[in-house]
Amino acid sequence: MNSKFKIGMIQLKVESSPKKNIDNAIRKIRKASSLGAKIICLPELFLYPYFCQEENHKNFSLAETIPGPTSKILGELCKELKINLLCPIFEKKVAGLYHNSCFVLNEEGKITGNYRKMHIPDDPLFYEKFYFTPGDLGFKSFKTKYCNIGTLICWDQWFPEAARATSLKGADILFYPTAIGWHPKEKKKFGKSQLQSWITMQRSHAIANGVYVVAVNRIGLEKNKKDKLEFWGNSIIFDPSGNIVKQASSNKEDIIVCEIDLQKIEFARQHWPFLRDRRIDHYKDLLKNPSNG
Repeated sequence: MNSKFKIGMIQLKVESSPKKNIDNAIRKIRKASSLGAKIICLPELFLYPYFCQEENHKNFSLAETIPGPTSKILGELCKELKINLLCPIFEKKVAGLYHNSCFVLNEEGKITGNYRKMHIPDDPLFYEKFYFTPGDLGFKSFKTKYCNIGTLICWDQWFPEAARATSLKGADILFYPTAIGWHPKEKKKFGKSQLQSWITMQRSHAIANGVYVVAVNRIGLEKNKKDKLEFWGNSIIFDPSGNIVKQASSNKEDIIVCEIDLQKIEFARQHWPFLRDRRIDHYKDLLKNPSNG
C-alpha cells in the first residue's frame, strides 16, 4: 500500500432543488477526481437546504433508502472515475424510522458501509431530534485500497469519545460531513469564538488520536419562514500533529484536494504515544453521567 495519495472535500452552497444540488456535486467531484483525489467527501445532507431549522412532517418525504436513487447515481460516477466517495443523506430505514447517515462507495460503485449519526442535537434552528433516530450501527471504520476511513457526522465532532472510538476501530482519517453555522443575530458577539471553538475541536481530535481529520461544511445563508442560518464554510483538513493542511473560505464554494501521507500517523503516534499510555482499566467512570461528587 502506497503511503501517499490524495483526498478531496467538496464545500457546497445548497440550493432548493435536489436535482441542482446533485448535479453541482457531480461537477465538483469530477473536478476533484481530475486533480487526483481518490477519496472524496461531501457535506452533511448536501441534497437539500438544511430543513432541520423547523419541525415539519412534510420534510420526511425527502428521505430515501440505502441503497436508493442517490447511491445508484453516485455509484455509477464512482465506477467511472475509480474513486471512493462519502455520501451523506437523509436515510429512511423503514416507515417512521429515519437516520442522518453517510454511506461509502468504492471504485466499483458498490456500497462498502454506512454510518448513522450517533449524537443528535436539539438546539434552536437545529431541531434534528424531530427527524433523526440516533445511530444504531456504532462507530465504524471502512477499508479502502488506500487506507481505513472513519465517518462521523457534524454534532459528533464535539464528542472526543466518538473520535477515539472510531480511531480505535482502525481509522486513519476521520471524515466529518458537516452543516454548521451562525445564527446571524449572534454572529457579531459570538461568531469568532464559535468558529474558533469548532476548529479547535477538530485539531484536538487529530492530535489526541494521531489521525488525519477532515471536516466538510456547506456555505450560504439559508432561510426558513421565521429565521435563518449562515453556514460558515471553513472546511478544513488537519494532519496527525494538528497542523492545518488545507482550509476553505467562509463564503465560497470550494474543491480542496491535498496529499495524505500515512507515515505521518506513525510518526505522530511514536512521538506522542497517547494510545500507548491510555489507562483503560481506570476509565469506567466515562460510562456514567456527571454527578456532584
